[in-house]
Amino acid sequence: MIDSFRNIFAIPDLRKRVLFMFALLAVYRIGCNIPTPGIDPQALLEFMASMKDTFLGFVNTFTGGSLERVAVFALGIMPYITASIVLQLLTVVWPFLEKLSKEGELGRRKITQYTRYLTMGISTIQSITIALWLERMTTPGGASLVVTPGWGFRLMTVLTLTTGCAFVMWLGEQISERGVGNGISLIIFSGIVVALPGAVSGTISSIQSGALSVLKVLVLIVFMVAVVAFIVYMERAQRRIPVQYAKRVVGRKIYGGQNTYLPLRVNTGGVIPVIFASSVVIIPTTVAGMFQNQWIQNIANSLAWGEPLHYLLYVAAIVFFCYFYVSIIFNPADTAENLRKYGGFIPGIRSGKRTSEYIDRILTRLTLVGAVYLAAVSVLPEFLLSGFKVQSLPWIGPGLDNFLPDWITSGMGVQFYFGGTSLLIVVGVAMDLVQQVESQLVMRNYEGFMKRGRIRGRR
Repeated sequence: MIDSFRNIFAIPDLRKRVLFMFALLAVYRIGCNIPTPGIDPQALLEFMASMKDTFLGFVNTFTGGSLERVAVFALGIMPYITASIVLQLLTVVWPFLEKLSKEGELGRRKITQYTRYLTMGISTIQSITIALWLERMTTPGGASLVVTPGWGFRLMTVLTLTTGCAFVMWLGEQISERGVGNGISLIIFSGIVVALPGAVSGTISSIQSGALSVLKVLVLIVFMVAVVAFIVYMERAQRRIPVQYAKRVVGRKIYGGQNTYLPLRVNTGGVIPVIFASSVVIIPTTVAGMFQNQWIQNIANSLAWGEPLHYLLYVAAIVFFCYFYVSIIFNPADTAENLRKYGGFIPGIRSGKRTSEYIDRILTRLTLVGAVYLAAVSVLPEFLLSGFKVQSLPWIGPGLDNFLPDWITSGMGVQFYFGGTSLLIVVGVAMDLVQQVESQLVMRNYEGFMKRGRIRGRR
């Protein structure tokens, strides 16, 4: 590994790419600390602390803490991700976008252009909503968040946040084109891991004050390493369906006849189902914080962290969005048609409809395994922090609460910094970055093998 790091900075082109990536990420972090004009920073921090367990706290994690300061980059890259997902969904139901997606590079450029336009529209709407919402909100002490409310503040907020979102989108595209890795993913990655030093220092302070024992911290470290290893294993896991291609005789040459496989990932949907499920489950808590309604407040309390209804709805939403998203991005009928068109077939399975049904059956089982994996990784950190509050269960709740130990009903009190969604994103992006750096190194090594001369064939 040390040799690999040395090789990264020994190759001029790769060194420039890596340094360019770090420079743009540094620019992004600077923008996350520049506040929007017209807001009282102390009142805003006090208010955001009270909204930590709502949808705002969830989005604040992906923006690297810039939302709690309403910084220039407060919207982060989330409008671009939303626009990309919306266009991806529309590609299935809108024939015009479906035709564009099949036109190669020109079609992809058009879809990228439409994604940028939709991003600007979404960011403008979100900026107006944030400006109006900030004018209405007050701290628990009654202090206003905005110094001088009015149209001047609203226009300044819309201009600042929309421009910041466009600039972040440009940074991500530049990292993808001239740096290493996927720029959008790296921006989210940097926003999540930026508070890791603070979490480590907080853990050390808890050990020094006696709130956490050294044994508990060691167990937590071992547990985190095991969870990360499990995520790496599951992200790499795939089901390989054997595929054979028929031989073709063209003139005096024989083409085809090769054996290959069709790889189906266990976690085909990636982290998108978890993001959708988290957004759906946490909406009632956010609404309850905006409107003082007892009925909404009761629903929000039953969906709070650690409550049985929260875990049930969260897991059910993850399973639903896994199947929904996989059905959009992968079509077994198209895969079977492409295999038939190029002379490929699965041994023992007829081409056409039977192949499509066979792939669909395997994909359904794999999606269930992937959904259970995503649900387990997402729920586990919440369980460590909040436990499983069984007392609210009807009839059997009080009895179970007396029978089960405290570390199950009240949690272990462990400040597991990375939530399930954040952990999946961090590990996935890190794996992708390492893989791309390795491919760059291998490509340079292949060029190095051919420096002494060119291999010539017979004329």
